[in-house]
Amino acid sequence: MKLLNLLLLSAACCGAAAQAADSYPTKSIELVVSYQPGGGSDSTARAIADAARPLMPQSVVVLNRPGGSGSIGWSYVAGSDDGYRLILMTPEMLVVPLMGIGKVTVGDFQPIARFTDDPSSITVRADAPWRTAQEFIQYVKANPGKVTFSNAGNGTIPHVAAGAFAEAIGARLEHIPYNGSAPAIMGLLAGDVQATTVAYAELRQYVESGKLRTLAVMSEKRVAGLDAPTLKELGHDLQFSVWRGLGLPRNAPREAVEKWRAVSRELATSPKFQETMTKQNLTPSYADTPAFVADIERQNQAVKTLMPKLNLKQ
Repeated sequence: MKLLNLLLLSAACCGAAAQAADSYPTKSIELVVSYQPGGGSDSTARAIADAARPLMPQSVVVLNRPGGSGSIGWSYVAGSDDGYRLILMTPEMLVVPLMGIGKVTVGDFQPIARFTDDPSSITVRADAPWRTAQEFIQYVKANPGKVTFSNAGNGTIPHVAAGAFAEAIGARLEHIPYNGSAPAIMGLLAGDVQATTVAYAELRQYVESGKLRTLAVMSEKRVAGLDAPTLKELGHDLQFSVWRGLGLPRNAPREAVEKWRAVSRELATSPKFQETMTKQNLTPSYADTPAFVADIERQNQAVKTLMPKLNLKQ
């Protein structure tokens, strides 16, 4: 509960004066993405920036600072406390520090709002010999260490999801890290790897075009429009998703937090913004600060319990 209390305390923005809020911003704002351009995080950030610009008196610029499994971008934002650097928050913030990568943790930020949430998948090429998740699981178990899985980088949710999948079925996989989800998908399309655990939404276009086949998803319920079971249906209750939201450094001014909460609420009710998210194969899932903070705390406790079992390495 310590993290929850810390985040709730740092995110508390009750009754900020309108005059104070109007004093921010007075210069352009950087929205930092800790990954390469082209992936779901980059697309989400650019959609947020585009939609927020008419609501802000100053420009919002997306800045990509990849490296260190996300820790380089996080450190860049955490080191600024004036409210002019925001971070696109992702669940990797819960995982990477536990792998000994970087020093910044989720507790160094104030969660503002979540915008999207997409479950991980077990996806292979359409010409792969496995037609069902059961066939694939049998093959993986019978061939330890021979099946290669692409992920979005060390410590990313696809990396953790693949590790949890292997642990659940009692098998060993070969993890192949890429610099982001988009390259990980390209690696699968090219045949450089045999499977991926990238979120279904990010590769849906290739499934729908007949190039890839999703065998199962790691969610509570099936994905609408997808003829694939959940792993829970197959006896493995694995639920991993890639969510994305806005955050500010822990010591950012209250007026900055208040302003971005208000902007986020407007974006969440904007049909145009929701349409943009859907067109980019992302699933809109808005949560304001209290709900976002509580969900982060729940996942943080789950990850801390799971990580020692997976023995994931850099």
